[in-house]
Amino acid sequence: MEQRGVFGSRLAIVLATAGSAVGLGNVWRFPFMTGQNGGAVFILIYFACVLLLGIPGMVSEFVIGRHAQSNAARAYGSMGHRSWRFIGYLGILTSTIILGFYAVVAGWCLQYLFASVAGQLTGDAAYVIRYFQTFSADPIKPCLWGVAFVLITHLVVSKGVNDGIERASKLLMPLLLILLVVLVVASCMLPGAYRGVEFLLKPDFSKVSGNVFLEALGQAFFSLSLGTACLCTYASYFKRDTDLLRSATQIALLDSGIAILAGLMIFPAAFSVGVQPDSGPSLIFITLPNVFQEAFGAVPVVGYFISILFYALLVFAALTSTISMHEIGTAFFHEELHLSRRRAAWVITGACVLLAVICSLSVGAYDGLRLFDMPLMDFCDFLTAQFMLPAGAFLTSIMLGWFVSRRLVQEEFLMGQTHDTSRMVKRAFFHIWLFSVRFVVPICILLIFLHQFGVI
Repeated sequence: MEQRGVFGSRLAIVLATAGSAVGLGNVWRFPFMTGQNGGAVFILIYFACVLLLGIPGMVSEFVIGRHAQSNAARAYGSMGHRSWRFIGYLGILTSTIILGFYAVVAGWCLQYLFASVAGQLTGDAAYVIRYFQTFSADPIKPCLWGVAFVLITHLVVSKGVNDGIERASKLLMPLLLILLVVLVVASCMLPGAYRGVEFLLKPDFSKVSGNVFLEALGQAFFSLSLGTACLCTYASYFKRDTDLLRSATQIALLDSGIAILAGLMIFPAAFSVGVQPDSGPSLIFITLPNVFQEAFGAVPVVGYFISILFYALLVFAALTSTISMHEIGTAFFHEELHLSRRRAAWVITGACVLLAVICSLSVGAYDGLRLFDMPLMDFCDFLTAQFMLPAGAFLTSIMLGWFVSRRLVQEEFLMGQTHDTSRMVKRAFFHIWLFSVRFVVPICILLIFLHQFGVI
């Protein structure tokens, strides 16, 4: 069997793992969730949720993955009893399903990038709406773009940890940050942009409600990829002396920072032309093309390039996420069935291509592809978001907090700390972290789960 890869540096660890968390949820979902839940006050609550739920949850998966140095299923069985392997299996299945339907939306982003370059997104609001409706209803084009995105992801993952994932992360994450900064500067220079900045950064505490707390909690949970076994899989490529708490904190800050930059990109431009960016899925494919045209109408060539940069940004953000989701299943088949990495990657690619085509058709050309009165793509989204992700994260915290030897967990948590003072400080953090894993994380996830089903 090929030698198992290891991330070559701390920078590679942060960029690759942050890339797995950074995706369309940061660039699209975070801004419109912020718009729907009171702006700056939602962001403050979101940051608190990242500290309470996100970082402890990330460290939990890091501990399991680095300890085993293997794929997710074997890692859970190694850290706990063999019977706990089912959490790893659940994560592998979850990530594969998500990749299947996520590739459809990522394919739409590729199409819109091509359309932006070709100048096909210029026209009034009615034209942009018709463009999206015509494209999404086509039985061929959306499928081809979705399949193309899966194949691009396959090319990266099949090259391995160092030559594929690490190299792609070192290229894509800086490019993503550069594009974001350029778009933020352009957006904040528009007339009236200050109102968008104020909405994003000036909290209105009258907007605080139980619903805002739960929405922020859910956004933190999904933004950091908790429950997919992605963090566990990537941690299996960490060096043994990696500081897990420090890495988790850096990744969470980078992920949250990109979400804030996305808000600074979208809100000022939207407020400049009188559009509230809380329109959900239609935001990036219907609302924003009009915003770019109106905001930069005085200099059309600027609007043209801004549109290209924006959809390039979406493509890069989606790709960093699809790479990590693909790697979870690839690592499993590579190590458990002793397939070569390339063959293991083809197993996941084949499954995801099939699912992407069916999901694409279910929301476009063939309305009959439904389960429980939902298009198959919506059902996959519902199944993973409402059931599988919360279950994976909940069971991880229960296993690590209550069923794994406390001594073993502490040794793994403190590993890499050789200085006595550092170990003393880290030991104090360990007790706080363990309390959070045992009580805070499960309760928060349970609240999210109940909220999603309307119980609270």
